[in-house]
Amino acid sequence: MKSTINWQGSMAFSGKTASGHEIRMDASEKIGGQNSGARPMELLLFSVAGCTGIDIISILKKMRIEPTAFSMDVNGDRAEEVPKRYTHIHIHYSLEGELPENKVARAIQLSKDKYCSVAHSLNVDMTVSYSINGVAGKENL
Repeated sequence: MKSTINWQGSMAFSGKTASGHEIRMDASEKIGGQNSGARPMELLLFSVAGCTGIDIISILKKMRIEPTAFSMDVNGDRAEEVPKRYTHIHIHYSLEGELPENKVARAIQLSKDKYCSVAHSLNVDMTVSYSINGVAGKENL
């Protein structure tokens, strides 16, 4: 997999992913950027959530289950000292539909523990929680 990222002046960079999608990154105005794109650390959180989300939907479809709605809230805690890496990431999955809780919990656990290559590429403590139709999950993942 290869991507090319080009400097756009100031603190901004843009490029195309290997799959042909454009992404723009920039720093905050506070450190010399123009806030014209996402921060790289924001994209990292999006990547972890997106990776697990794709896994979960794929696993549920194999179980012949499909939610009517699915969203994720992702929070990351960063170290105080440079390089200010993420030390902890928590993802809460909210699903709706006729979904057996044990199968949803299994899909989430499989993504977190086995399949999500983004999460496994990071040196981070990751926790997850979930709710189905607004009711908090009973499983401890």
